[in-house]
Amino acid sequence: MRITVIGTGYVGTVTGACLSYLGHRVTCVDTDAAKIEALARGQSPIYEPHLDALLALAAAHGGIDFATDLSLPVEQSDVIFIAVGTPALPSGEPNLTYLESAARSIGAAMDDSRFRVVVNKSTVPVGCGNLVETLVREGIAEARPAERRAIRFGVASNPEFLREGSAVTDSLYPDRIVVGAADEQSLDIMRELYRPLAAQTFEPPAGVPRPAGMAAAPLFTTSLTSAEMIKYAANNFLAMKIGFANEIANLCERVGADSAEVMTGIGLDSRIGSKFLNPGLGWGGSCFGKDIQALVHTAREYGYSSRLLEASYTVNCEQRQIVIQKLQEKLHILKGRTIGLLGLAFKPETDDLRDAPSLSIAARLLQMGARVRAYDPIAMPACRKQQPDLKLRYCESAEEVAADADALVLVTEWRQFRDLDLRKLARSMSRPVLVDGRNLFDPETAAAAGFEYTGIGRAARARSAGATGGDAPSPN
Repeated sequence: MRITVIGTGYVGTVTGACLSYLGHRVTCVDTDAAKIEALARGQSPIYEPHLDALLALAAAHGGIDFATDLSLPVEQSDVIFIAVGTPALPSGEPNLTYLESAARSIGAAMDDSRFRVVVNKSTVPVGCGNLVETLVREGIAEARPAERRAIRFGVASNPEFLREGSAVTDSLYPDRIVVGAADEQSLDIMRELYRPLAAQTFEPPAGVPRPAGMAAAPLFTTSLTSAEMIKYAANNFLAMKIGFANEIANLCERVGADSAEVMTGIGLDSRIGSKFLNPGLGWGGSCFGKDIQALVHTAREYGYSSRLLEASYTVNCEQRQIVIQKLQEKLHILKGRTIGLLGLAFKPETDDLRDAPSLSIAARLLQMGARVRAYDPIAMPACRKQQPDLKLRYCESAEEVAADADALVLVTEWRQFRDLDLRKLARSMSRPVLVDGRNLFDPETAAAAGFEYTGIGRAARARSAGATGGDAPSPN
């Protein structure tokens, strides 16, 4: 099929690359000319494992191109994805300016040569399917008033469930594909679009193997409204699960239990499951906070108070203060101390700093008079560019961060940090304090290396990695 993807952020770029790999002809459109020029040169605007290789493969086969004008791509397309940003306003309500502009522009570019499906891929409030339909019709009426009744289109909601750092894998091997639409023709076109993905008939790209035992991906069709609600409900539930793990971890510290053991124990219950039960500094990124606020705002519009969601957001914000409290317990006075941060990105395998715990922790430490160093394998250039007023000292290695520091804080659980020589780091520090914000390290190993170790919800001496179920990286 001919596909247009409007927006070249995480969702749009990954969606375009993966649909092209599946055999569709894709045009990615963005108003940012510099970003489009970079993509045309094969340079992805984001760091995402395997994405550059997939884009290069698609370009080599003539399956993808990039444009700043959507008129011709929309005219030629069977399916048009809207994957623009919907950042939160101060009220918590999503900013729909980009969505509205895209919808009107789509309408203005349509003709009567074929039936098209306009797909909301962006995370948008419940009811935006209706809004997009209205705006597309307005665009048609303004651009082609004489033909407006002959121009046919449908609107669908196809929410994404991508995790940054594994977005290509999540796109090619999804847990489920959700499509909501009001008409059967739109659903049929979307079924055909996703047939190779649902049936898993494509050859896996190099470096992104198909999970063992995966024979198909369920394609679940719903109403427009239900599809929109599924996206919000899923993200809000995951955010609450992380918040619950952190609440229990904080209580574990007070009663002398070990949160790693507790989470392993409850995660063995098939009704609960082990995923997203890793205590830490809380979630970050562009999705959870925005989506909670959006759903809370929707609830208020309908006269409902969503207390559980509101509490989940509050718990996550307060969790970042835990690091400051632990540093004060160990060092007492933070003014004039040198604190090293290991990791800046909100999670591993990405350079995304949106709502990253590192930024609020660093800002608070600087406000309290501490000197803050930081090292991240990927995200330091993004941090320099996006946070020019944050007075961090950027280091070239974890060893440089630790040298003569008073404390280290593990913020992002990059795999590289697992292999650090803890004994060497401890010996290089003025005071070997280690606050493990992601429970990456084994407490006994860290203590044997000479660190004054404290994790999140961990007993002073965890029995062993085998007894606690190991130190799985956090999905926060």
